[in-house]
Amino acid sequence: MRKIDIAVVDYGMGNLRSVSKALEHVAPNKHVLVTSNPVDIANAERIVFPGQGAMPDCIRELDARGLRDSVIHAASNKPFLGICIGLQMLFEHSEEGDAAGLGLFKGTVKRFAAAEMHDANGAKLKVPHMGWNQVYQSLNQQSQAHALWSNIEDGARFYYVHSYYVQPDDLAIVGGYSEYPKRFTSAIAKDNLFAVQFHPEKSATAGLQMLSNFVNWLP
Repeated sequence: MRKIDIAVVDYGMGNLRSVSKALEHVAPNKHVLVTSNPVDIANAERIVFPGQGAMPDCIRELDARGLRDSVIHAASNKPFLGICIGLQMLFEHSEEGDAAGLGLFKGTVKRFAAAEMHDANGAKLKVPHMGWNQVYQSLNQQSQAHALWSNIEDGARFYYVHSYYVQPDDLAIVGGYSEYPKRFTSAIAKDNLFAVQFHPEKSATAGLQMLSNFVNWLP
């Protein structure tokens, strides 16, 4: 059986091809497998958990494929990268469809408040938050940015498509943030897990650097 270096979790939601192609680009010598097989996820060295769509649909499809336990287990014991909904699903609850998440982290997924969607000049901001925005790197207790920010400029621009954002109870896990118009969490980090709201696979040089960092990360 061929070794699986990176498993991209397929639960029927999201553009998995762009994620896998970006990983293959930064790690041409690694075996990247898009899979919905729990055995593959268990055997893979690294896990990428992407997703697009509505939270209730994503949770339903994850459970329909019998992948909940595999994802939770992988998130606890091997290098794990969540992307977009793959970040939001890690939390307890989402306002989107009043849906329960996987509960790996305490906190909620909230919708951008319509009443607050104005920039400094009073112009209305659209929801979903779509397009490029700066991401600022949070420091850990040793005043260092996370390893996945290596060779990425603080304030680099990444690509977003979302109407909801995570609000962790524990601010110590915040690994990065953006502003739209207020500050919101754009990345979380704890032990072997890193997850982001933006799409590194669609974020040009900075996004490819992050994926390269993940491939070489030894948490």
